[in-house]
Amino acid sequence: MAFPQSKSADGKIIIYPPGVKEITDKISNDELVKRLKMVVKTFMDMDQDSEDEKQQYLPLALHLASEFFLRNPNKDVRLLVACCLADIFRIYAPEAPYTSHDKLKDIFMFITRQLKGLEDTKSPQFNRYFYLLENLAWVKSYNICFELEDCNEIFIQLFRTLFSVINNSHNQKVQMHMLDLMSSIIMEGDGVTQDLLDSILINLIPAHKNMNKQAYDLAKVLLKRTAQTIEPCIASFFNQVLVLGKSSVSDLSEHVFDLIMELFAIDPHLLLSVMPQLEFKLKSNDGEERLAVVRLLAKLFGAKDSELATQNRPLWQCFLGRFNDIHVPVRLECVKFASHCLMNHPDLAKDLTEYLKVRSHDPEEAIRHDVIVTIITAGKKDLSLVNDQLLGFVRERTLDKRWRVRKEAMMGLAQLYKKYCLHAEAGKEAAQKVNWIKDKLLHIYYQNSIDDKLLVEKIFAQYLVPHNLETEERMKCLYYLYASLDPNAVKALNEMWKCQNMLRSHVRELLDLHKQPASEANNTAMFAKLMAIAKNLPDPGKAQDFMKKFNQVLGDDERLRAQLELLISPACSCKQAEVCVREITRKLANPKQPTNPFLEMVKFLLERIAPVHIDSEAISSLVKLMNKSIEGTADDEEEGVTPDSAIRAGLELLKVLSFTHPTSFHSSETYESLLQCLKMEDDKVAEAAIQIFRNTGHKIETDLLQIRSTLIPILHQKAKRGTPRQAKQAVHCIHAIFTNKEVQLAQIFEPLSKSLNADTPEQLITPLVSLGHIAMLAPDQFASPMKSVVANFIVKDLLMNDRVCQFPGGKNGKLWTPNEEVSPEVLAKVQAIKLLVRWLLGMKNNQSKSANSTLRLLSAMLVSEGDLTEQKKISKSDMSRLRLAAGCAILKLAQEPCYHEIITPEQFQLCALVINDECYQVRQIFALKLHKALGKLLLPLEYMAVFALCAKDPVKERRAHARQCLLKNISIRREYIKQNPMAHEKLLSLLPEYVVPYTVHLLAHDPDFTKTQDIEQLRDIKECLWFMLEVLMTKNENNSHAFIRKMVENIKQTKDAQAPDDGKMNEKLYIVCDVALIVITTKSTTYNLDSPKDPVLPTKFFTPPDKDSSNNKCYLSDEAKTLLLTGKPKPATVLGTVNKPLSAAGRRPQDRAPGLEMGSNISGNSEPSSPAPNRGREQNSEVPETEVSENEENPVILLTVVPAKTEKKDEPVRNKTSTERGKKRTAPAGSENIQQITEERKSEESAAPVPPKARRGRPPKAVSESNTAKNSDPNKAAGRGRKRVAASQESPAEPETTNVKVPKQQETNVKRTSAQRQMDLQRIQVLDSDGYSVMDLESTPESSAEELDLFKSCESSQNEVDNTKLAERGFLKVRRKSMPKGRRQRL
Repeated sequence: MAFPQSKSADGKIIIYPPGVKEITDKISNDELVKRLKMVVKTFMDMDQDSEDEKQQYLPLALHLASEFFLRNPNKDVRLLVACCLADIFRIYAPEAPYTSHDKLKDIFMFITRQLKGLEDTKSPQFNRYFYLLENLAWVKSYNICFELEDCNEIFIQLFRTLFSVINNSHNQKVQMHMLDLMSSIIMEGDGVTQDLLDSILINLIPAHKNMNKQAYDLAKVLLKRTAQTIEPCIASFFNQVLVLGKSSVSDLSEHVFDLIMELFAIDPHLLLSVMPQLEFKLKSNDGEERLAVVRLLAKLFGAKDSELATQNRPLWQCFLGRFNDIHVPVRLECVKFASHCLMNHPDLAKDLTEYLKVRSHDPEEAIRHDVIVTIITAGKKDLSLVNDQLLGFVRERTLDKRWRVRKEAMMGLAQLYKKYCLHAEAGKEAAQKVNWIKDKLLHIYYQNSIDDKLLVEKIFAQYLVPHNLETEERMKCLYYLYASLDPNAVKALNEMWKCQNMLRSHVRELLDLHKQPASEANNTAMFAKLMAIAKNLPDPGKAQDFMKKFNQVLGDDERLRAQLELLISPACSCKQAEVCVREITRKLANPKQPTNPFLEMVKFLLERIAPVHIDSEAISSLVKLMNKSIEGTADDEEEGVTPDSAIRAGLELLKVLSFTHPTSFHSSETYESLLQCLKMEDDKVAEAAIQIFRNTGHKIETDLLQIRSTLIPILHQKAKRGTPRQAKQAVHCIHAIFTNKEVQLAQIFEPLSKSLNADTPEQLITPLVSLGHIAMLAPDQFASPMKSVVANFIVKDLLMNDRVCQFPGGKNGKLWTPNEEVSPEVLAKVQAIKLLVRWLLGMKNNQSKSANSTLRLLSAMLVSEGDLTEQKKISKSDMSRLRLAAGCAILKLAQEPCYHEIITPEQFQLCALVINDECYQVRQIFALKLHKALGKLLLPLEYMAVFALCAKDPVKERRAHARQCLLKNISIRREYIKQNPMAHEKLLSLLPEYVVPYTVHLLAHDPDFTKTQDIEQLRDIKECLWFMLEVLMTKNENNSHAFIRKMVENIKQTKDAQAPDDGKMNEKLYIVCDVALIVITTKSTTYNLDSPKDPVLPTKFFTPPDKDSSNNKCYLSDEAKTLLLTGKPKPATVLGTVNKPLSAAGRRPQDRAPGLEMGSNISGNSEPSSPAPNRGREQNSEVPETEVSENEENPVILLTVVPAKTEKKDEPVRNKTSTERGKKRTAPAGSENIQQITEERKSEESAAPVPPKARRGRPPKAVSESNTAKNSDPNKAAGRGRKRVAASQESPAEPETTNVKVPKQQETNVKRTSAQRQMDLQRIQVLDSDGYSVMDLESTPESSAEELDLFKSCESSQNEVDNTKLAERGFLKVRRKSMPKGRRQRL
């Protein structure tokens, strides 16, 4: 066959395939395409083995690479030529027929440009483009380019072309050929240049990724396939950018963190060398750079299948360190990451917990907020992802200072509770894990913020007991919730219902005012109601304005008032309430105002007053549930409560609801169930049932006669033979629901009054309770018969007789015992005292002078320390009970104006001193009752002064509680004055500042204040005054500091009305005033301004001022004034010691801080250094602890005795002793004077009687005067009202107990034996009771024998306690804890 031939430009003969004519630039494009197609077909059919054909068509192959073809404008021509060239490379492989490098570059750049045709899969020529790609990939034709110097330009163009043309219309074959082509270039080359790497990595950047997802996938697969080869190139790139900071090496430098994220997702091995570089970046000084790295690593560590944290622990630990970064956004990013990490990697929770703990206390609100979001998000996904510690962090944040954080924590916990407890989505174990949430959320209702209260109410209605449940399901939820709550949560829930009911009452009264004709008085009353309602809404300031607007709308819209009346009516059902709320909000809504603050505020009000949980149907369901529990058919055990607990809690719940929804109980079925409860053996169940009848049974007598006939005998039986609380409720129930109550009460009174028998005190308690309440509720009918009962039985037969000896001194000398250990006789006497008070409160007059007699009786009981007969048949603990009863009785009587007037100042002072009782429980209970009565404004203002005496309480918690009580009562009074315009007429009895005169008078009559110039006693007075004034002077409202100063100055112009002619008493009064003025002038900078008004002094305590003279004298000595002004502590008293450390159960011993010990000795008679001024009360009131019980009468006090080195020898110590005076101070573990212990031990050995202690409230009896005189200062008045600690006093008459000389010290290098033990008096370390000031008392030759006696007694105490330990202790340093006498020794 003849082949067509032609000559090329260089003269070579070109042989064309058969049938193909010469191809020149002179033929048309169509003819050119036609001929090229035949050439393509020829080359496609050729293989590498046909050597003759290869040689034959070599000129044609060279001709096809000419410029004519490579630059031809026709794309079909270019495609066909490219296909021919690809086949030529295939046929002539491995050697290309083209030897010129420039030509090869032009050819491959040409072929690369043709590959762009792959983009259009619908093109008729696509198959040829695919053939071209397939041919190139299969033959790896581009590998020829490795020989070219600028091959990288070809590869970059190829890669860019392939990534640009790939799209979702390409099938898998196209992608595979592209991958083969590119991967061969990467894997068979010498390396990947940065530009070529950029052409791959650019497809991973988010912007490009979103534009061409197929290019991203192609790059991802390419990187996976070539990971081992390309990893060093990637590492070099990141090293240049991250470590060396050469951002110019690549245009992708600014996307470095995005690339790391994507590469890690593709194959973590690609970043093996990069991760250590990130650790370096985490420590960058640039906060923004650290933030970027943290964001990156958060994604890497938090990715679902990531194992980076376990594979690279150093990087993980370094990342965790960023939780404490100084840059807020970095910490915030770390916290946000924790949520994903907890959900995807529960095994890392342990590592995160400690860091989240720290961040939960972060100063930044946003970070604390996000910690909560992190934990709650993980918990909602799966509770097992969060441990108890993490949930504890959320629990803490419910008390955060920021509302946003508190709200997030509370809502998060509520959601967890609803999911895992209410819906039980994860089983019982998960429910048990979060069971505490309900209690915690309700506890928050105790917070002062109204926002917190409203949120708790919302959470209760939506999460704890969802209001949208059906009635039976809702009540079951409430029934078992109430049964499983802790006592504090129950109180909070009760308080919540009480507040909502009170708000309903305010709204009801407001609507009643709208029904009355308009008047100024009506407007004033309406304004007061609006203010009261606004106080119960968020942001009371704005709420006032919104409530005024709402009130105007109510006045104009009668239909709206009708809806609101229906909403708060007792008969409103839960479904009706929802309809009413919807209607009211619809009327107030404004479509043009999407955010309506006024409407939001009204919604808050409606949510609080709407009865969304309780109605008649709900009460009926509750009763049915309780009946099932009684019958044993309920699911109590499955719900986690016992049947008895469920019944008792159910009755308590019904009792609370009977106060707020009484009309909902009025059904025969409900009352029948309650009658069954009355017959149960559980006393508390019966008591609650009686109280429910009392609260709800107003229509029983008229509507339910059968219930009435059954109820009356049960109430009679409970009033006569039930428990005391049942008897009380039974009497009140009869009085409340029956019209013939006089007859009913008489049927109880007469048999009980006749059957009283003091010989059987255990049977007296219930009758006394019943009689007392009958006399209080029906005074007109029973006042006279009760008088004979009181005179002949209560006082003469019961209170004035002690029939049974109760172990004098008490068992173990305890000052308080549990209720079950109190003797029946004492319980009867306590009830007898309460009966006297109830009888007088019922009469409310003193015409028969019965109140005077009762007050004298109560005062005598306080004076006699509770042992009214003084026969010493009553134990110490029982005496404490009687003292408490007497003090509380006076408080109760003082709440009635007619009795307050006849309480003398002496009786008031006796009552006040109960707050300093030796028994902790007496002080505690008395203070609570005092606070409660003052908070309700029932007690006169003078009783607030009693809290000033709490400054002397040795227990820090009691002082803190007293301070809180003062703050609360002062706040209540000031708020009352603001809210009630009429209160301005009674400022003398309401204004808190007017408590100052009462405080001054009370302290002037303090039985501890015996020496007017005694520095220690004056410090005591100063402490008490500052305890009161500190709270009053917190704010200088209306120039109150000047008002207080003026008030104190005015007192100095009067005399003590209690003893106007007693010069000594008036001097005490003036001295207290001078101390008060010192306190005011040192603590205030505005005291010298003009007083806003002239104070009025109470005439009961102060005489009218003498207008003819002016008392400007300062009654304090210069020394006393200086010491009080400078605040230097008094010289400490060394009492005695034993060699065991102080400790008490549950508390740590209070050791002296090493830093407080002075470096050099100070002379014993030198002035000690002053403590830091203005220490807070919480600081300077620490209480040392002992191992004994608080209320032991004479416990052994254990002090720390530590070895010490001796610097000087054989020098006696000089120290001034002081007598123990005033009240018996009981530390947290109560104690007596150690000197007394020493004396008692010695007296036991010698069989000598111990001198009796001074009696409370009166001088010692004549029989003991002779003994007492030996140990008392003749110039010191007998204390009144507080029990004395038996003091160690200097007395020449008793040298055997006090004057014992101290033997000289032995050589310090000789070991002391038990027979040679000596006290090292070289340096006695004396600490202030708070551990602040330290005195080193250096031994001096001038020490007196009297002072040596005291130390000798210390030594003798040690000798008697432990004879073995001291032998091995070497020299002893005696550590002493001293305190201003106003606070007493707390050892």
